[in-house]
Amino acid sequence: MDFEKKKEYYFSLYEKHVDMVYRICYFYLGNSHDAEDAVQNIFYKIIKKELSFKDSEHEKAFLIVCAKNYCKDIVKSFWIKKRVDYDEIVNLASNSEKEIDLDLTYEIMNLPSKYKLPLYLYYYEGYSVKEISHILEEKETTIQTHLSRARKKLKLQIESEGYYNEKRPKGAV
Repeated sequence: MDFEKKKEYYFSLYEKHVDMVYRICYFYLGNSHDAEDAVQNIFYKIIKKELSFKDSEHEKAFLIVCAKNYCKDIVKSFWIKKRVDYDEIVNLASNSEKEIDLDLTYEIMNLPSKYKLPLYLYYYEGYSVKEISHILEEKETTIQTHLSRARKKLKLQIESEGYYNEKRPKGAV
């Protein structure tokens, strides 16, 4: 592949997936500056290694796993553990047609990390439980359990904040 074709390929890859990668990084890292840095580093590594993918779904799955792993490494780092910057909640849906409730986003960000990504992939990206289990390399039952527990934790968080007062039908979370 010549330089111009590579440039065009990586530019289209970036344009197609940058919003999704940014949102995943934002959910893990909690602020836009770190999320932007993570997105930049993830795409830089892909370009530097000259990775190419079978199809669009392979691209998307690779970027999801790459973003998850990169952000987990960042969160484990000494610098992040010693820093506090959680009061910035910005509109995650920038340049996107999806509306995201900022209060709900904040509550999701307060969930344990094992619940954030499955919840995001299921509700914001529209993946099925089976697809999520394949992407994250976990059992379907594990993903279902994470989703169920995340919903319950979200409900409790929202109720404790006073946002959720109305009675719901039995079985609804």
